[in-house]
Amino acid sequence: RCKNLSVSFWNSYWMLPSDVCGMNCFWEAAFRYDYTKTHPSEKMHLAVVACGERLEETVTMLRSAIIFSIKPLQFHIFAEDQLHKSFKDILDDFPYEGKVNYTLYPITFPAESAAEWKKLFKPCASQRLFLPLILKNVDSLLYVDTDILFLRPVDDIWSFLGKFNSTQIAAMAPEHEEPRIGWYNRFARHPYYGVTGINSGVMLMNMTRIRRKYFKNDMTPVRLQWGEVLMPLLKKYKLNITWGDQDLLNIMFFHNPESLYVFPCQWNYRPDHCIYGSNCKEAEEEGIFILHGNRGVYHDDKQPTFRAVYEAIKNYSFGDDLVHSLLQPLELELRKTMHTYCGRVYKVFMKQLTKSIRDLYARRSKGR
Repeated sequence: RCKNLSVSFWNSYWMLPSDVCGMNCFWEAAFRYDYTKTHPSEKMHLAVVACGERLEETVTMLRSAIIFSIKPLQFHIFAEDQLHKSFKDILDDFPYEGKVNYTLYPITFPAESAAEWKKLFKPCASQRLFLPLILKNVDSLLYVDTDILFLRPVDDIWSFLGKFNSTQIAAMAPEHEEPRIGWYNRFARHPYYGVTGINSGVMLMNMTRIRRKYFKNDMTPVRLQWGEVLMPLLKKYKLNITWGDQDLLNIMFFHNPESLYVFPCQWNYRPDHCIYGSNCKEAEEEGIFILHGNRGVYHDDKQPTFRAVYEAIKNYSFGDDLVHSLLQPLELELRKTMHTYCGRVYKVFMKQLTKSIRDLYARRSKGR
């Protein structure tokens, strides 16, 4: 089953050992290597909320997290009851051998206000607001939307927790880099964080701090804890918010700006960063770290660059070599999108992914 590399360029470029029998065998052996033995560490906790037709998208996101991450992962999957069996069947078939554990949860809201939270923005979206109250024994958590793809190890965004100062409880990226196309600064009818607001599709949380904090607010001079402030905020602003729970987070951090750590746009790269011309400078320099295909761009033809990355990761089979089975075919597909604004900067979609694959093989070769 092993295939020898036929092009010596890839051997030198990827700095692989010369005695590798072939990428397929190399990857299979590497995947069995238990990094938890050489990198003993607390698990990284990753949460996602999936409803409706989001099963495939969620599984693709989880696959991207598994491919590159080093430390063990704990997935917290909140999903409608009818999706649980499908998730279990798929995840139990993943060959991660102890690298990943997962727990499935039902969608739950406070009983007295469940109907209001369910109809806010999209079905189940506001579930994320209650994660600190549900996962009481989890200290820190990375929440991501289902339409996220990791192009580098989860470990790297997890490391931002160590950069929080004493007042910071969460980290997110700005909603926009360019105010001229910003939504919040042009249309919002409620307070929002900073110049252009924040996007909650990738949200890193120190949940111990969130549970302990008393939040300033514009409803009472008394500071309120997380579980106390959510419903009053919804009641006050429900006629003025457009993006549901994300708007509530913007309001909350407007009043508590010292509590937010802001990470650069390449950690939450969306179509808005390229459809009007490239405006995420960090991605231009270092590549995209986390891709966020919001507005359904993975599933239509409006942004073929985003769809190409999604399809490449979705169709990748664990055990195949990442260069020949993912990276090279992806680049060919991305070149076909150069008629679009995002396609013109397709190399930013490749840069970090290329580095992540090279680094992965280098780590695996050292661990043999």
